[in-house]
Amino acid sequence: MAKVAPRRLYDESMSLGKQDVRKLIDIYLRAWTTQDPDLVLTVFTPTASYHERVLQQPIRDHAGIREYWQTKVVKEQANIQAELLSLYLDGTTAIAEWEARFDDVVDGHRKRMREVAILELEGDRVAALREYWASERVSS
Repeated sequence: MAKVAPRRLYDESMSLGKQDVRKLIDIYLRAWTTQDPDLVLTVFTPTASYHERVLQQPIRDHAGIREYWQTKVVKEQANIQAELLSLYLDGTTAIAEWEARFDDVVDGHRKRMREVAILELEGDRVAALREYWASERVSS
């Protein structure tokens, strides 16, 4: 019996270049710093998954991502600054590292967060995002 290659959801020859992925991440970070759920949805496919806590169930699709951002980013954070530190690309998988500082409205103090995100790309958008991060309390 002949081996059949796994079916791909999209053509890898159409994968984005590193500059294209950098633009996607720039939009993601701008959406975060401006607390704009509508803008962040522009980088995700309609059926994307968003794993904020990788050992828990992912947030699914635009409606879920919007609700998460509205709750977590808009209502619980303020004065957000974020900077991309590094970006790696291998085919349709990108790994980005960024650092952010923001006011944690719920806990009432400023935080510094360092994050690594793994992004699975489909066409010109993110089909899946997995975040790995640590944060600490900092003085203003």
